Amino acid sequence: MARPSNILTRIARPVIDFALPSRCPACGEIVDGDDRFCLGCWQQLDHLDQGCMQCGDPGIALADSESLCGACLADPPAFDTMRAAVRYGEVARTIALRLKYGGRVGLARTIAAAMQRHMTGFDDALLVPVPLHRGRLWRRGYNQAALIARALAGENRARLGLETLIRTRATPYLRAMSAKDRAKTVRGAFAVDDGHRAAIEGRRVILVDDVYTSGATTNTCAKALKRGGAAQVHVRCWARVSMVDDDIY
Repeated sequence: MARPSNILTRIARPVIDFALPSRCPACGEIVDGDDRFCLGCWQQLDHLDQGCMQCGDPGIALADSESLCGACLADPPAFDTMRAAVRYGEVARTIALRLKYGGRVGLARTIAAAMQRHMTGFDDALLVPVPLHRGRLWRRGYNQAALIARALAGENRARLGLETLIRTRATPYLRAMSAKDRAKTVRGAFAVDDGHRAAIEGRRVILVDDVYTSGATTNTCAKALKRGGAAQVHVRCWARVSMVDDDIY
């Protein structure tokens, strides 16, 4: 027999859908389901599936799917792979900023849904968000990367390592900095919390973030995780800036 709460939900759902219809998270147009984009915004998103085997940069023409870009050959990043759901563009930027600064925390679920296709084969991996410094966390009220990690984990909270990685010092915003300055600024700014080292020892870790730009932050986090005992670190995020168009971020 169905529980009363389930029956009430089925009865109330059509009323709620009529009064508060699902809307495109980018433009607000009414759509036919939660976490869905309208056709126009969906077509503007550049969904990423090809690129450098390691850093995932989609803006570099490579011979095959097993190829590495010149940057990864010359200076291999600390992470094993990086994959983003979409290329950074106007719609992707709108979603990222609304989650990060606009308080639209429900967008974490939308982002996680788009990232799922890059999560295949990682059911055993620990989900670790890029941390915020406590001062910035207090001002914002939440860590957008942690919200995305929670959405990716679903009901399996055992996969979450929300406090595994800590930010040891505050750093300025990186947006106006060059790639070299970004790397210098975040050097040594992250560490594995002593109480969580056993949880990552010998494990695969998924490092979760919202936007990948120069890779300075994620690379520094990956180094800290591997020093802390992680066997592999795979970066997964909503959007990434390509080396060929990194001036848009």
